[in-house]
Amino acid sequence: MASSSATTPIVECVPNFSEGRDPAVIEQITNEIESVEGVTLLDVDPGRATNRTVVTFVGSPDAVVEAAFRAMRAAARLIDMRQHKGEHPRMGATDVCPFVPVRGIDLDGCAALARRLGERVADELGIPVYFYEHAASRPERRNLAVVRAGEYEGLADRLGDPTDGPDLGPRAWSEAVARTGATAIGARPFLIAYNVNLNTRNVRKAMKIAALIREKGIIRRDAEGRIVRDENGQAVRDPGMFKHVKAIGWFIEEYDRCQVSINFTNHEVSPIHEVVDAIRRVADQEGVVVTGSELVGLIPLSAMLAAGRHYLKRQGLNPGAPESELVEVAIRSLGLRDLGPFDPDKAIIERRIGGDGPLVRKTVRDFVDVLSSSAPAPGGGSVAALAGSIAAALSAMVAALTTGRKGHAHQAEAMEAMAIRAQDLKEAFLADIDADTEAFDAVMAAVRMPSRTPADREARAAAMKAATRQAIAVPLRVLERCREVIETVELAIEGNPNARSDAGVAALATWTAAEGAWYNVLINLRDYPDPEEARALRERADAALRDVTARVDLVTAAVREHLAGEG
Repeated sequence: MASSSATTPIVECVPNFSEGRDPAVIEQITNEIESVEGVTLLDVDPGRATNRTVVTFVGSPDAVVEAAFRAMRAAARLIDMRQHKGEHPRMGATDVCPFVPVRGIDLDGCAALARRLGERVADELGIPVYFYEHAASRPERRNLAVVRAGEYEGLADRLGDPTDGPDLGPRAWSEAVARTGATAIGARPFLIAYNVNLNTRNVRKAMKIAALIREKGIIRRDAEGRIVRDENGQAVRDPGMFKHVKAIGWFIEEYDRCQVSINFTNHEVSPIHEVVDAIRRVADQEGVVVTGSELVGLIPLSAMLAAGRHYLKRQGLNPGAPESELVEVAIRSLGLRDLGPFDPDKAIIERRIGGDGPLVRKTVRDFVDVLSSSAPAPGGGSVAALAGSIAAALSAMVAALTTGRKGHAHQAEAMEAMAIRAQDLKEAFLADIDADTEAFDAVMAAVRMPSRTPADREARAAAMKAATRQAIAVPLRVLERCREVIETVELAIEGNPNARSDAGVAALATWTAAEGAWYNVLINLRDYPDPEEARALRERADAALRDVTARVDLVTAAVREHLAGEG
């Protein structure tokens, strides 16, 4: 499922507020989050015993930073830490605020967002700020426990300490700081909570399986079963199989079975499918059967796609399948419907915040009908992006038809990689079908802005420039992406000869996408107010079109020669 904003980075933010008992306070904080355009509130989880609420929301980087700031401002106003009591460690009204990369941004990017937020919180709210995990100012502060040592009660002594004080904000205890406490702002990988179901009630077996796969490992025992200790009397542990994996074994009365309960703190280092496969092997050695899995909360799309590709490849099939097929393969292979229904539209974080755009969701007939109407959009820019998606889809199809075919074993690895790349390109083009229309709509909105006063005219001119720049950016990236697509087509013509005509059509569709996108760059450049920037953009567009056209000509010539020779 493509998204109309697939090119926009997505960030998750999971602030923890030191209030879990007063619904009115919690609602005021979450209302601040929801007041920011471009942010989706996913979950609010209050805990009475901990007197703490964990909030999860996602959105574009700028929107998420703004929403986090507004929420922290509300928490500082509404929560008095001098009155706070709870079972969970804490040091401030907003105790922690981590940024988590979901799509199109990495941990370094999230750390930059954390520091940006920290500066605003320190300067505008007067709250002491500690940076932790990937945003930490020094190695020891990567550990949240170190950052939060002494909790709120020890904060007064820490603030003025040159080695233990905050990274930003006040270094002296005051009434204001006593009320808000301090906050820890950081960046961390996405945490996936995941359970693997076993066909046993034997908790010892579940605990052993968990110990063998988790990073912490298992306590070593000698031949008589006694714990092996080091020279300091500490139990010696044999490391587990997977980094960034925490796991325990337990019995779930509701399901009448044991589970291995896992936290994946970095699913890219230790993918879910690799851990599940390892649990299946270890469980088999213990005489236990894995019956399926259970997801707790949300999961990034990338984790599901990686699992789908893994299991297709194990079957000897090309892993460059459409996104929907990969997700379904992952669900079946991981057994995610073992305990009940599993809806990927609710479980996959990217799908929760928006799926295909309105144009991509249309049937072919509906799309062509609206295209043929008097509506000015969609138009040629959206059709250029559609042509690019068709070109990429045909390349992926040829790769799939080549994989496993006699005489093409030497191409298997290249075809698999190409198919995956082509599927990714297809999704990006699909997103730009709607993005092009959205850009046009933004230009029209700017045109309709008032221009009665000098201030009106200045605001309108700024909006026109920004909207026109976006109207240029969308077809320009479609055009430049065509360079990548033609590379996949160049490999496709070396694939299954029975699909040579399909590769030829892919080349023609690439040319249509490139030429059409070039037209749309040029027509929008006419109204761009910065001549120097316009000249640079025109040069980029011309260079990309020349490159794509030359390569399309070579491919189509080769296809014509091949087909004519067969005739």
